Formats: sequence, structure tokens, C-alpha cells
Amino acid sequence: MFVKSGEDELHQSKPSSGSRKYWGLLGTGVLGGTLVLLYAVATPFVTPALRKICLPFVPATSAQIENVLKMLRLRTGSLVDIGSGDGRIVIAAAKQGFKAVGYELNPWLVWYSRYKAWREGVHHNTEFYRSDLWKMSQLESKLQNELKVTAKVVACRFPFPTWLPDDITGEGIDTVWAYDAQTFKLAKPEASAVASNEK
Repeated sequence: MFVKSGEDELHQSKPSSGSRKYWGLLGTGVLGGTLVLLYAVATPFVTPALRKICLPFVPATSAQIENVLKMLRLRTGSLVDIGSGDGRIVIAAAKQGFKAVGYELNPWLVWYSRYKAWREGVHHNTEFYRSDLWKMSQLESKLQNELKVTAKVVACRFPFPTWLPDDITGEGIDTVWAYDAQTFKLAKPEASAVASNEK
């Protein structure tokens, strides 16, 4: 029979200093990794709020998606969503037969949109790209100069400042404005004539 003394039991119940150091380093590493991951995920969502013109990610409502599709009825071809967020409008348009492309600043939303399009079975008709709208030249004049006369521009939540819409539907945040390129392209010479008269 072997009997341990009280001193031996006390010595064995103490954790070794190497074990404490290991758990301390592991805890610090896990905490640091969690903070870096949190920063990497949160930054793309927070930085738009710090811009001169704040445009945070706000998902499209089902009413807004219905309003966009209503504006596009009897049309086919391509759809481009600038500021596509989580891809709801792009995916809904692809389900209606459009070849749809989304441009979004937030890389996490771009990846999520691609996954969601794949999950919903429309990934062959959709493309998503990371792009910064603020690095584009003036969007209104760019569209006016580069779109074909048969194009239609649909704006959600924010109307174009100088174009007159051909159709408006919805209320509040679900409001959608439709602009036929033929209308705003015809207005272009008049606008430039007014600008030259003001000089």
C-alpha cells in the first residue's frame, strides 16, 4: 500500500506554469482573431455611413422588387443593378428571364449574392462584381451619353436629379422611378443649350 503525503497532493493539484502560459496565449490569440474577423466583416458595412453622402446597405423590400419588375414588364434583355446589395433585384430579374448584373461596393454582399444566385438556380443568368459607384464619372451624364435609345433606367429610393420620370410607382422607400432613354436623350440638347445660354 502506497500513501501520498499532503505535500505531494498539493504539489500535483497546482497547474504548471507552462500550462497556464499556453492557455493564456491561446485565449489571447482567439480574442485577437475574433476582433480582426469582426473588423473585417463590419468595416464594409460601416464605411458607407462615413462618406459625404451616406448610403448604407438597406435591403430591397418585396414591394420594391415587385415595383421594379412591374416597370420592366414586356421587356427582355439585360438588367444592371448599381448598388445591388444582397442581390435581391438581380435574382428576381434573372428569374423573369433577364441577363442580370449587379455592382456592389461591399465584398461580403457580392459573395453572398453569388451564393444566393447559385442556391436559387439562376447563377447562369447573373453576375456580381465589386465596384465603387463613387469612382464613376457622373452617373446621370454617363448613362445619358452611353445608353441606347431603347434602354430603360429604373431608380429605387433615389430619383435622378435632372431627369423627368416617365412612370412612378410605389410609396415611401418602395418608390420606383422609370426613365426611358429616348426621353432623356431627347432632353440632352435642350439642357446643353440652356447651360450655354447661362454662360
